[in-house]
Amino acid sequence: MNPPAIRAATPGDAPALAELRYEFRAALDPVAEDRDQFLTRCARWMRDRLATGRWRAWVAEEGGRLLGSVWLQAVEKLPNPVAEGEQYGYISSLFVRKDARAGGLGSRLLATCLAACDTERFDAVFLWPTPRSRSLYLRHGFRDDTGMLERRTVPRPPHGGAA
Repeated sequence: MNPPAIRAATPGDAPALAELRYEFRAALDPVAEDRDQFLTRCARWMRDRLATGRWRAWVAEEGGRLLGSVWLQAVEKLPNPVAEGEQYGYISSLFVRKDARAGGLGSRLLATCLAACDTERFDAVFLWPTPRSRSLYLRHGFRDDTGMLERRTVPRPPHGGAA
């Protein structure tokens, strides 16, 4: 049996990608938005970002079913006169469905995304791992000592709505 194929996502994948995103996040935190509303909103967002190239994604597919995905956004820093990088990659939402885990699919998706980062010569790649995914990222060369700081703002209602 052939392993699942890894390919670049297209705008037409947006509804299935939205399903993956819901499955990923709803398993981590309490849901604060109706599932159908989220899927509609998320699919529209994903279709727009993939169509314009603002974000890229790769999917693992088997028999027409998406088993996992990973997302990448290029982040530019201001021009800098010193020897410091200006082109970064932000990886988000690496997810493999539960029934497709433990076969290296997450690692293959991440490796595909990182190869694109290398091709584009990003100076650094960053992400926020879940506790479960931390060891995967460490195996792929990520470090936990970058000195990056994060400031969380006051929580707000889902998708920027009024309280």
